[in-house]
Amino acid sequence: MSAEVLTEEFEVLESIYPTELSIVSDREIQIDVEPDDAIDGEHPFKLQLSVHYPDEYPDSLPDLTLVAIEGELEDAERETLLESLTEVGEENIGMAMTFTLVSHLREQMASLVRKRADQLMAEETEKERLAIEAEEARTRGTPVTVESFKAWKIKFAREMTQKKSKDEEERLRALSPKEREEWKRAATRPTGRQLFEKNKNLEHDDDSFVEEGTVSVDISQYDRSQLRAHEDDDDDGMHFSDSD
Repeated sequence: MSAEVLTEEFEVLESIYPTELSIVSDREIQIDVEPDDAIDGEHPFKLQLSVHYPDEYPDSLPDLTLVAIEGELEDAERETLLESLTEVGEENIGMAMTFTLVSHLREQMASLVRKRADQLMAEETEKERLAIEAEEARTRGTPVTVESFKAWKIKFAREMTQKKSKDEEERLRALSPKEREEWKRAATRPTGRQLFEKNKNLEHDDDSFVEEGTVSVDISQYDRSQLRAHEDDDDDGMHFSDSD
């Protein structure tokens, strides 16, 4: 490679990239590269492409390195970009290729930014979906089964018993000793229901109070016409005197 050929390429690059190009030596340059298409709202992203030209250039590929100036560049992303630049360089062997390499790098950086944005959107969408599912599960609650209802009923009864016992203790503490004794006697006195359940044959036991020889009468066996006949007989037997 003649120095004149490389000097001519540097002059062309300086006219295209007046602020981005830095000539390090007669065989090395650095170019600040940004994505071809900027995406609104995205973080700044800028790389520095270092190009070292061997003696055989342009019949052999230059040595390329990438360093992030603004934003982040993962190692896997750097390797992917360098591999893509190598493929383009091999297609341009024998020609001045620096401008072609920079143009291709700008396109690949734009694709990388779009890929990052799509990935971020997908992650946010997944987070939102999981949050919605969690909220639905919280509001929907646990499906009720026979077993879960029985367990809940036992737990509820235990809690109510404990609450009732606690309330009674607090009520007793507020009473005087005399009132406390009276309350305890009232609490142990059986209720009407308890008395009834204790003697379910109460209606049969009433027969023992009936006097011996007493005849039970079924009023439904009397006919109304017979009752009227008895009443008429009683009227015929009555006599009034006007002696007075």
